[in-house]
Amino acid sequence: MLNGHRHESKIPIPSGRLTRSQATSEASSVASGPRRSARLTSGSASSSAEPPELALTRARRAQPYIRTPSDDPHVAASSISRHTNDPFMKAFQAAGFESISWQTDRKRIASAFAPPMQLARDIPHELHDRLNNLSLGARLAGNMQVLVFEAEIRANTAQDEPTAPPIQIVNEVDDEPTPPLEFYYSNQMWHGEGVPPPDLESLQGCDCVGPCDPTSKTCACIKRQRERDWDRGGFIYDRKGKLRATEYPILECNMHCGCSEDCMNRVVQHGRQVDIAICKTPNKGWGIFAGPKKIPAYTYLGLYAGEILTHEESEVRGELYNKFGRTYLFGIDFWHLKDGTGDPKYCIDAYHAGNNHSCDPNCVIVACYVNEGNIDKPFLTIFTSRDVEPYEELCFSYTGDTADDEEEEEEEDDDEDEDDDEDEDDAEKAKRRSDAVFVKCQCGAPNCKGKMWK
Repeated sequence: MLNGHRHESKIPIPSGRLTRSQATSEASSVASGPRRSARLTSGSASSSAEPPELALTRARRAQPYIRTPSDDPHVAASSISRHTNDPFMKAFQAAGFESISWQTDRKRIASAFAPPMQLARDIPHELHDRLNNLSLGARLAGNMQVLVFEAEIRANTAQDEPTAPPIQIVNEVDDEPTPPLEFYYSNQMWHGEGVPPPDLESLQGCDCVGPCDPTSKTCACIKRQRERDWDRGGFIYDRKGKLRATEYPILECNMHCGCSEDCMNRVVQHGRQVDIAICKTPNKGWGIFAGPKKIPAYTYLGLYAGEILTHEESEVRGELYNKFGRTYLFGIDFWHLKDGTGDPKYCIDAYHAGNNHSCDPNCVIVACYVNEGNIDKPFLTIFTSRDVEPYEELCFSYTGDTADDEEEEEEEDDDEDEDDDEDEDDAEKAKRRSDAVFVKCQCGAPNCKGKMWK
């Protein structure tokens, strides 16, 4: 999702593009895929043969129908309830239709409407090929390449974050109109050869009705979170959708849960809610920057998305990438996945989707599980680790935990000859060990280590 390396740079983002309401309207027209539950509308439920709605009795009120803000307004207007003895349900059953409910049949419904598995070999490239076949003058005419690039980002993310503010492409450094055309902005995980599909069979959900209660003693999702050493009670999110801690995996409510869409434990699945822009930097290529408003600490920004590969395939690609000093391979090796072998089972290759590094990061990557029962295949979600100022670059550390980095750096310094040049020493080490090209870090942070990798 992210692309670039630095956080001190602040590039003003010009206005004059689509407003948030316009982008939301346009994205909503694209994102018309199936929702988590299928409900009748007042139009489809109306018929001259319908029985009259029965008045609620005191006995029926003993088990009230609880509406939540996530309920379809058309359903509310038609007074359709979830009760099996509802006259509408009886009429449909008499006509030969099967009666199902979200509470009892949600696993079957969710499986029928599960998102398809995305394959790495299917990453679209036709639009990029067409643009590459045009002359530079044609692509620059009327700012066409920028407009097409921004429109493609909206189309790629319309279904998973339809309410997200539009992303702008800004270059006030040189004449390159957009990031390289092979860059593909996506919030999807594209499965490589040998990577299994999402495990929906072992996916567990809660039986809550309406939004989950963080003080609940029976919510299965609270119990799942607690099983991952979470000992602070409730969910890992607060009621404003901010992370309460970044060192634990996130287990969100999912497609098998009975709770409503406005549950506080559904954050990543609702997508980005803050303004960001893709901006050209003077020394490091393209990066991701905050928009005109401050972004609070522990706010969700997006996914480190790309191809998910087996460990064996990532080793092959890593050797190739090392030869020209560029790699976006991210081993999925969080502490809760350690199995004693030392090697992660899977790896994310964001070569076509971008990266971001700084020795003094303002973001952190956290493992997150939504519609995936395989513990080895979390989303790599990006959250701010502190307040981010307007137009500040968004970045994280390639080397993992910065405290661990400092300890390893001290140990390496003790073993090195003080008279040797550190950059030259790193370059020679990389060449000798793996034939890798050493890339000097350009983050510009006061504590910059001069290198992007361990």
